Amino acid sequence: MAAINEVGDLTIEGDVGVLTLNSPPVNALSAPVRAAINDGIRQAIDNPAVKAIVLICDGKTFIAGADITEFGKAPSGPSLFDAQAMIENAPKPVIAAIHGTALGGGLEVALTCHYRVAVPSAKCGLPEVNLGLLPGAGGTQRLPRIVGPEKALEMVTAGTHVGAKACKEMGLVDELAEEGKLREGAIAFARKIVTENRPLKKVRDLNEKVEAARGHPEIFANFRKANARKFRGFLAPEYNIQCIEAAVNLPFDEGIKVEQKLFRELVTGTQSAAQRHVFFAERQVWKLPDVPADTPIIPVNKVGIIGAGTMGGGIAMNFLNAGMPVTIVETKQDALDRGLATIRKNYENTAKKGRMTMEDVEKRMSLLKGTLALEDLADMDLVIEAVFENMDIKKDVFGKLDKIVKQGAILATNTSALNIDEIATAVKRPEAVIGLHFFSPANVMRLLEVVRADKTSKSVIATSMQIAKKIGKIAALVGVCPGFVGNRILAQRQREANKLILEGAMPWDVDRVLYDFGLPMGPFAMSDLAGLDIGWSKEKSKGETIRDVLCEMDRRGQKTGAGFYDYDENRNAKPSPIVEKIILDFAAKKGINRRQISDQEILERCVYPMINEGAKILEEGKAIRASDIDIVWINGYGFPVYRGGPMFYGDTVGLDKVLAKMKEFQAQMGDDFKPSALLEKLVAEGKKFQSL
Repeated sequence: MAAINEVGDLTIEGDVGVLTLNSPPVNALSAPVRAAINDGIRQAIDNPAVKAIVLICDGKTFIAGADITEFGKAPSGPSLFDAQAMIENAPKPVIAAIHGTALGGGLEVALTCHYRVAVPSAKCGLPEVNLGLLPGAGGTQRLPRIVGPEKALEMVTAGTHVGAKACKEMGLVDELAEEGKLREGAIAFARKIVTENRPLKKVRDLNEKVEAARGHPEIFANFRKANARKFRGFLAPEYNIQCIEAAVNLPFDEGIKVEQKLFRELVTGTQSAAQRHVFFAERQVWKLPDVPADTPIIPVNKVGIIGAGTMGGGIAMNFLNAGMPVTIVETKQDALDRGLATIRKNYENTAKKGRMTMEDVEKRMSLLKGTLALEDLADMDLVIEAVFENMDIKKDVFGKLDKIVKQGAILATNTSALNIDEIATAVKRPEAVIGLHFFSPANVMRLLEVVRADKTSKSVIATSMQIAKKIGKIAALVGVCPGFVGNRILAQRQREANKLILEGAMPWDVDRVLYDFGLPMGPFAMSDLAGLDIGWSKEKSKGETIRDVLCEMDRRGQKTGAGFYDYDENRNAKPSPIVEKIILDFAAKKGINRRQISDQEILERCVYPMINEGAKILEEGKAIRASDIDIVWINGYGFPVYRGGPMFYGDTVGLDKVLAKMKEFQAQMGDDFKPSALLEKLVAEGKKFQSL
């Protein structure tokens, strides 16, 4: 065995040279790994005893991709292109031996090998699109030549990991080795190549599949059309498509130039910076500075839920999906039956779509028990209250739970805005109380706001974060304040949206601007979808807001066929002349002189106060990091990933510009726009939220 450098060694087994890379944790393509490939292949070529070369990795995976920590730094050692050229131009066959994952640059290296062998559990993919990038080392040019442009389009724009068996079927992998015997299998395959005198198969020269697609632009037109909604606003999927088009229509070296040009545009652009920020933020969010890693975890095997309505039922499904038994409590039998029937129906609909079997449905339903007796929660490890959003009702429920549920259990509330410190006064064990704020629909939305109250114990916090992971959520730990992080910031946007429609904009103007910014829907479309009467009561309504007037007319949103918009029988929205008249009359009654409002003003007034409120939340210590706020808004409210969340977006715009606008608005419209002290401080110091 000859060491090439600290991460690579070359062993000669008879007539096969085995180049092994070992750079934990994932053999990323760092400078030492690139050097090991370059120098190891050269040594194997120079050794007359070697007839074929196997490239294999130690540890849990093949090369899993580029070394993200090198992004934006000056390159050192041989480039990835140098290492790839050394493999591709080798006069002896080079065989990639793949286990774990061959992703991104890892797959691009494997594609320059003449053959590929994999174990059945291995996966291959080009997931760069998830970081706002495209494969920049020939991936978009080689992949369509081996699997065809249609398959390549799917792989590069979805970034999915494809199993070895499927890779073998599409020609990406030449041979499957026995699980756990990759080295022996790859060496045997290499000997077979030599014995049978097979050609050195260069993927770059395989033109049959790309030539067959030439002159068929509809392949790309149809693909764009089918995915238009999914790709809306994102640059990377479109640039990936353009690269596959180049592979079909241009010679290999010309296609590489297109790939390089588009890669450079993405890697230096704000979208990729935002998506990389989110990638790291999703890992950061689990790190709790004041909760030590060895904090004792409370075993949670049984979960109780109070309330079988939309939220309670959705919350229950998360635990059933994770194989945990759930007991759900209601006050009336018909409400309980309705709740259980809805859960079953949701599962059966999923089964109809082929995403689970009826056996899976029954398995989940068998873990669910309904009851009218709170006493049935006595031996639960975790109880989540999801009753009506009213402080007196919630305190009453917690007071009863305190007498029933065993000591050591976690008592959680799903409140979206109420003071959890006050709820905790209803029990003799405030250290057991925490907020678990699920977002609706709770079985679909990824976000869980974990709300620590003043007295919540570290064990309860650590356990809650672990449970979030177990049920497939992304959790952000936040503090108690009105609306917590998500809804507190949302309130800023809603206030301005409602002011804008009185001052001169129409609901559809505000919605259009925010939709074009990248949100799934604007505030008025969102209100119509949720129902305008949430939290509204007929008895107390005095027609003080546009919403009151609409509700009094029974225009309560999509469910009544009319709200801020008019809806047809398929729930398609169109601007409503009735609403336009209501707004004009209302403004006149209030003595507001309406004016022309620009799209720019709509965007700045809806988004900048959100950034400012985020700064106040950080100032008060109600969120741990600016990036945690971004995670809340991306996963709970559909803030566009390619803008990185509200705080990252503030950094992108420039905090000095945000501050100047807030001061300008404050002078014109008052203290709703008063800048936070933290925003002032960061601008004075020339810093960003990211520098905190």
